[in-house]
Amino acid sequence: MAEQPLVNPELCNGCGLCVTVCRCGALVMVGRVITLKETEDCGYCTYCEAVCPTGAIRCPFEIIFEEE
Repeated sequence: MAEQPLVNPELCNGCGLCVTVCRCGALVMVGRVITLKETEDCGYCTYCEAVCPTGAIRCPFEIIFEEE
């Protein structure tokens, strides 16, 4: 399985914003808490982290853009 975002279920308020922006279907709501399902399609685009109002989703590694 490729790197995927880390989800803290205690911080998740169940708003579902991350599910609406997840293009690969890696995020699903179970009850009122976000859950990751195993998929090779998640390249961690960071959209889910960006829209999460509670900070329940975070990147497990640092993304660095190098200027040319």
